[in-house]
Amino acid sequence: MRRKKILLVWGIFVSLVMIPGCAPFVENNTIEDIAPVTFWSISKGEKRKIKMSTLVPPLVNEPKSLLTLEVDLLKQGGKDFNLRYYRELKVGQLRMFLIHEELAKQGIIQLINTLLTDYDISQRMYLVIVKGNFDEYINRQAKKQENLDYYLYRMLKHYERKKQGEMTIVNLHEYKNKLFSPFSDPVLPVFKVAKDNFTYEGTAFFSNDKLIETVKNTEDQIFQLLDNDHYLKFFPIPKLDVVIGHLRSRVNVDLDKNLSLVTINVKLNGRIEEYQGNKNILNGNELMQLHKEIETELEMKTTDLIKKMQELKVDPLQIGTHTLSPFSKPISEKVWLAAWGKMNIKVNYQLYFEALQNTKNNY
Repeated sequence: MRRKKILLVWGIFVSLVMIPGCAPFVENNTIEDIAPVTFWSISKGEKRKIKMSTLVPPLVNEPKSLLTLEVDLLKQGGKDFNLRYYRELKVGQLRMFLIHEELAKQGIIQLINTLLTDYDISQRMYLVIVKGNFDEYINRQAKKQENLDYYLYRMLKHYERKKQGEMTIVNLHEYKNKLFSPFSDPVLPVFKVAKDNFTYEGTAFFSNDKLIETVKNTEDQIFQLLDNDHYLKFFPIPKLDVVIGHLRSRVNVDLDKNLSLVTINVKLNGRIEEYQGNKNILNGNELMQLHKEIETELEMKTTDLIKKMQELKVDPLQIGTHTLSPFSKPISEKVWLAAWGKMNIKVNYQLYFEALQNTKNNY
């Protein structure tokens, strides 16, 4: 009887070994022996190498240390990090991938492909472009602020979840979809390092996988209304001495059949938050005049932004997708870009502002 039990146990063991994908030898995932990686910082190294950095230990009450090395391949860097730290670093919790602006201008397709083929890396990982020396910033600030890498991640997650439209937030999945889809060009957020500050600067436009332009300030805010979350909490217009806010936009794009004209109609709902100009906005006529001036200014700035996209030969707004029809053959991307560069632009804004608080004016 005992012999039969021993044979049964051995039979089960052999069967498990023979099952595809199963093996008696597994990775050591004991909590005490591993440490999750929260970010990788990537920049140009010497002699065509890649400079990689990460902060250890993440989310552990120990002195922080920045690990930096230069490698030929991204996965080689992941392996070499483990040779410099007493815990095994796991990329399953990789939440941010920060790419230096100079490297992004050369093209990042190889980096993106490597990330996409790694089953351990989540496609919800945030991609960020960085201007300035991020390694110096993170090394200096980590001594002043505990869990700095986690706070940066929470900031990105906050603006993604709350749909505030204050900044562009893009994860690996979203970037991949735009990169490999026709009639679309990817975008990424740009952050600038200056001394002890890490601040949002604008939205980077990509042609294929290469960064070619960054839009800032008013242009970036218009882009948020046209493409991102269609919402802005505050939108200062210094030229008119006004701040409008709590804006929610509805955008309609219309292409004519011969691809010579694109009309963009934007319905914008919000309210006037602040006015420092010469008009008496408690007077209905002067308020309507200001209302018209805001519409005209937004139409002009939006037209300029779209013309810039045409000059750069990029389509981050995916206007080309409006050429698609279930009853006609799609045009080629080459034909679309040729037409897009010559197309006339017409922009119309319709503003609907809430009544001013504590007044009788309602228009």
